[in-house]
Amino acid sequence: MTMSGTGHIRRTFEGYLFISPWLAGFILLTAGPMIASLYLSGTSWSMLSSPVWVGAQNYTRLLGDDHRFGVSLLNTLYYVALAVPLGLVVSLLLALLLNRRVPGRGLFRTLFFLPSITNLVAVSLLWMWILNPEYGLLNGALRMAGIDGPLWFQSEQWAKPALVVMSLWGTGGTMIVFLAALQGIPGELYEAADLDGAGAFSKFVHITLPMISPAFLFNLIVGIIGGSQVFTQAFVMTGSAEPGSEGGPNNATLFVILYLYKKAFQEFSMGYAASIAWVLFFLILVATILQMKLARRWVYYEAGEQ
Repeated sequence: MTMSGTGHIRRTFEGYLFISPWLAGFILLTAGPMIASLYLSGTSWSMLSSPVWVGAQNYTRLLGDDHRFGVSLLNTLYYVALAVPLGLVVSLLLALLLNRRVPGRGLFRTLFFLPSITNLVAVSLLWMWILNPEYGLLNGALRMAGIDGPLWFQSEQWAKPALVVMSLWGTGGTMIVFLAALQGIPGELYEAADLDGAGAFSKFVHITLPMISPAFLFNLIVGIIGGSQVFTQAFVMTGSAEPGSEGGPNNATLFVILYLYKKAFQEFSMGYAASIAWVLFFLILVATILQMKLARRWVYYEAGEQ
């Protein structure tokens, strides 16, 4: 073997050695549990006895006979369809405001970002107080304006919209991504547009949006993935510890992950819960691939970045 070949093998070995902590973590904490859950999805397992192989029976029951899974899937789609676009719009508007040269903008950026890293259980408890129909701040303000506020989490019609409104509390992370993209736009483009007599709206449509479209795509995909896995808010604010009693009035906030949790840890049907997880994984994967395909039509990359 030549010296160059020996050096290549050594550098390869050193490279794998440096990433070995990550590889060990990935295999033990991600890939291993995924393979185990895929196997468990084809079994009947109560965690109190050995798994019994049932093949595709869990999936057949899940996709054909389980009405509650259909309800949870529709609730999740409803939440994603409202929370993700609304969150993108609000976070983009905040990023545009905080990108302007105003006094104290660093402080305002910090203040708007902090809620997104606050413990979600604490945030849920706070919003339970804000949206309390009797003594909550929001309904109190509405009563001062002569408006009778809704029952929020006690109402089938308002439970999911209340969670959508609450989701705006955590737009700080999305805002930071948009803010970084805005600061990466070359100023020469706006200067050239000014020389051509372009207005603010024209510059926003023809310069700002195309230049931040990669960040928009990233936030869209991350938002869909995160929205599809909504759990903590529904569990803390509308969940119930009683088996068969799911989130909110008439299962209004029974999301897929909440249903998975109840199947796994309340009804001890771990194999069935694993099948729910894999169906959700497949749906998220399809949605992500679809977004990547459609992105070719509206995402703009500068030369050399594709």
